[in-house]
Amino acid sequence: MNTTNQFGKKGWLPERIKDLTGKTFVITGTTSGTGYEAARILLSKGAKVVMLNRNPQKAQITIATLKENLGATIDVSNITMDLGEQASVKKAATEVMQKVDRIDALICNGAIAQVPKQQITKDGWESQMGVNYFGHFTLQALLFPMIEKSKGRIVTVGSLGYDMGIKTIKFDDLNWDKDYTANDAYSQSKLAQIMTIYELQDRLAKAGKTDVKAYACHPGSSRTSLIATSGSFMMKIIFGLMKLSPLTQPAENGAYPELMCATEPDLDQTAFYGPTGRSNWVGPVGPHELKPHAKDKTVAKRLWELSEKETGVKWEI
Repeated sequence: MNTTNQFGKKGWLPERIKDLTGKTFVITGTTSGTGYEAARILLSKGAKVVMLNRNPQKAQITIATLKENLGATIDVSNITMDLGEQASVKKAATEVMQKVDRIDALICNGAIAQVPKQQITKDGWESQMGVNYFGHFTLQALLFPMIEKSKGRIVTVGSLGYDMGIKTIKFDDLNWDKDYTANDAYSQSKLAQIMTIYELQDRLAKAGKTDVKAYACHPGSSRTSLIATSGSFMMKIIFGLMKLSPLTQPAENGAYPELMCATEPDLDQTAFYGPTGRSNWVGPVGPHELKPHAKDKTVAKRLWELSEKETGVKWEI
């Protein structure tokens, strides 16, 4: 794959986003970090943004902050949704469909990371897999009809963590009942997210539904509250020190890949997008290498079929 940065030495920047008046974006996890920055920048370009967050109080504070910074007339709202509960995801998806008449992009940004001890969701899944993967899988499937009608996009915010654990899906022990580690479970959830985007691309192509685009990206090493929210004490210390080094970047920069994937015309779906500088942690945003195991067709197909069975949700492709 050619990973030359088509956007030049500085990479993709938000200045490329044209006026978004009349466009609607749905984003998970916007009360802080890259999700907040993505919402802010889209709103500054005239877009309508529907935020999906677990904590309604934090969401209202976020809306107030955005209006204070961008003006009271911005079109921003929140629907309460817990990615870790399928019933909540399904209820929120119904509310989204009632609230908007188009979805130009669904940005799957929300996540938890490095949960120190195994936790199981109400639906019976390891928490990182349940929140990061199954929650978004269901949301994408349920909103797909409106995304298709709008000729819109699905953007999955993955992580370089996809390559920091085992290099496949642990089908025989999906919940890590044996040998649980925070990193392996997180890595698998992010690998699953990325894999499913490329599987979705293949399914859309096979169905002749090329008007819908699906993209995978990651924020690099960005200064967000992700680790502070769910990571272990040691991980909080390690990442706290990293934040002081040039190996990390502001949350705003971390939002650039998802913004690019949500708005940039004629973007290659088959690429993987993120910072292209040191170790792909920081630097100009563009396409870069994705390890082959993330596009393992046999594993991706099995994962998709398992996911439809586990969630009880079938895609209308």
